[in-house]
Amino acid sequence: MVVKVYGPSCASTKRVLVCLVEKEIEFEDIPVDIFKVEQKNPEFLKLQFNFVSSLTESRAIMRYYAEKYRSQGVELLGKTIEERGVVEQWLEVELTTFTHQPTTLHSEAKLVRVLNIYEERLSKTKYLAGDFFSLADMSHLPFLEYNVNKLEKAYLIKERKHVSAW
Repeated sequence: MVVKVYGPSCASTKRVLVCLVEKEIEFEDIPVDIFKVEQKNPEFLKLQFNFVSSLTESRAIMRYYAEKYRSQGVELLGKTIEERGVVEQWLEVELTTFTHQPTTLHSEAKLVRVLNIYEERLSKTKYLAGDFFSLADMSHLPFLEYNVNKLEKAYLIKERKHVSAW
């Protein structure tokens, strides 16, 4: 079965696509242009909240496929309940930190504080949840990419050895 992923070119869609790639799941990327308000088209609205055949919310989608195809591709949830707890913890950090893009000087100060926390964590482990790539990393990386490329804040990453290596 080919998974159809509807969404704009944004962090949420990217994190789902990366999850599917890592789990070696065949998918079709179907762009939705939010500037043309395509998400309000009746055809698109029919897809939402049809719990039998569709899921919304990128983190729920990632968790679903990581669990459903746990033995396929990369293990993204952790091998133990303790590792899973750490993965979930970092997913919550991402949700509460990057829900709104940091764009003001005040937000840049917040971003610096967050990157300092990452630097400290990544000085002890290869990835956020431990020494394994997980949904936690996958969820954070699109927003870091946004800050580096769209907001031109690459210097904030480069100043941090472990964040830069991550």
